[in-house]
Amino acid sequence: MPEPDSPEPNAASPADGTSDRTPDTPPLDPYTAHYPSWAQELARKYFTKTVSTFILHGDIRDVVPTEDRGGTRIYPPLRRFLTDDLFAARDVVVFYDRSSGIHFADAASREDFSRALSGQASLAGTEYENNLPKAPDKVFELLEEYFRLRLSNGTRVACLIDYAETVAPMAEASTYSAQDRQSLVYLQKWSRDSLFLQSDFTLTLLTENLTDLNQQLVQSPHTAEIYVPIPETDDRQAYIDWALEERGNRFRDHSDVSPDALAQNTAGLNYTQLRTILADVLENQNRLTAGTLSDLKKEFIEAEAYGMLEFIETDNSLDLIAGHTAAKHHLRQAAHAVQAGQHDVLPMGYLVSGPVGCGKTFLINCFAGEIGIPMVKLKNFRSQWQGVTEGNLEKILNLLEAMTPVAVLIDEADAALGNRDMQGDSGVSQRVFSQIVSFMSDPAHRGRVIFFLVTARPDLMPVDLKRQGRAEEHLSLFYPHTRADREELLRVMMRRTGVDLPIDDVPPELLGGERTYSGADMEAILTRATFRAAGANDGAVTPDLLQATVNDFIPPTYPTEVELQQMAAVLECTSRDLLPERFRTMKRKEVVERLEQLKRMVD
Repeated sequence: MPEPDSPEPNAASPADGTSDRTPDTPPLDPYTAHYPSWAQELARKYFTKTVSTFILHGDIRDVVPTEDRGGTRIYPPLRRFLTDDLFAARDVVVFYDRSSGIHFADAASREDFSRALSGQASLAGTEYENNLPKAPDKVFELLEEYFRLRLSNGTRVACLIDYAETVAPMAEASTYSAQDRQSLVYLQKWSRDSLFLQSDFTLTLLTENLTDLNQQLVQSPHTAEIYVPIPETDDRQAYIDWALEERGNRFRDHSDVSPDALAQNTAGLNYTQLRTILADVLENQNRLTAGTLSDLKKEFIEAEAYGMLEFIETDNSLDLIAGHTAAKHHLRQAAHAVQAGQHDVLPMGYLVSGPVGCGKTFLINCFAGEIGIPMVKLKNFRSQWQGVTEGNLEKILNLLEAMTPVAVLIDEADAALGNRDMQGDSGVSQRVFSQIVSFMSDPAHRGRVIFFLVTARPDLMPVDLKRQGRAEEHLSLFYPHTRADREELLRVMMRRTGVDLPIDDVPPELLGGERTYSGADMEAILTRATFRAAGANDGAVTPDLLQATVNDFIPPTYPTEVELQQMAAVLECTSRDLLPERFRTMKRKEVVERLEQLKRMVD
């Protein structure tokens, strides 16, 4: 650590080593140009002399790009970067977390702390000199006295509190423990106290998810939240070039993926994960193929999201979809726009509705095979523990932002996303809803994060999600309503189930009549017929056997509920071309009245 009278110029201390932050402070750019943008932001806010408490959140467990004193590119862990770069000119750097307790950047800082404690009459003879406490209330009591003593003498101090969410967790005020309250008071007091603001003092709280931390701290005007992002393409390229500077040939000998392609195809991965991929090639000499890279990326991101994101990988295309001609045409146009980089013409999201069994999820899965960008499915991110749900969602949204362009499928969206008016869960659903709608409506995400909200009951979804600027396009799907559509759907299901019969031998009920069979119904009938044929001599499905199966089949749905779902889809549809003929001529008032009537019947 530099001597107090000749500190190394750095972003969080004046270049001349003084502790007075004045408007005449030299420009920061010469000293911070090689720092990442978030570190430069921290420095700018620090030198306003209005804030000394910073909350670092996001990719805080990764390494940080910087330069050593000789100007050589290096990638130290974040904690070492804070100690050796941002806070290099501090006389004392104190660390604290609930597991390790109080510890220091160097032995000199530890000795100074011990001398200060031994010099305090109130602590003389206590066990603290040789056995420092770990509980936050006792720790903050000691740090309070130490900080005030040293800051009053002009000592430059930095304090880093890791896993800050365990010290000041997110909770309702009524559930705070006495220890939580005391910790919160100390942290708030340090962020506002004039002695701390006017001295060369910085308090840095580290947490991965901002929503895990007490919101009184987060929302306070006396704290500054600094997001540490997952590296983008140029950052990943720089890291790969640095890592392969002397071993590029060895990497190319064991990789089918070029360094440039590796940087382009690892969106959502951080430096540490990139290092793992490179080490597997360079040290273990395992060959890196496009398939291997895809599997590793999927594994890393799903693990980073705690299993709440699932990649949709399929070889299917929209060619496998029977019927839904207008919907397929629209999605093919969207796929072309994505592949051409025309993000500004794409909708922010889609609402895909229709009755059960009409192929909503399968349509989007097939679209995933055609779009040319990753598609992920958002799984259940809710938790019974307070604050965990919001933290899970924050983690997911940060990953999605880093993975762009990406498509996101949310099945059963009416149940998964909640709404602004839900009660009885301490406001969790309201906060989750606010997080989702804020992310969906960010103009920077247009064409880069494309949401597909899939539901059979769009009438249960709040208007805030369905309005323009969020789920802008409403694709409504219906059961096949013409003989041509039914025949096309039946052929697809016959190929899927292995039934080989001429269309002329198919029971006429499947292709016409008042009763409409969904794709799921047809597949169930054909599968049941195949099961019955398994006991026959040749195991083949005959026309008579299929007719008997159709006569015996009772769909596991209720017609009133199906009609309700159809009416809800009709009401939500934003394209007349998507509506069956019988619905195109209906007046909106008729649809609303019938929908309300069906709701009363179902309830």
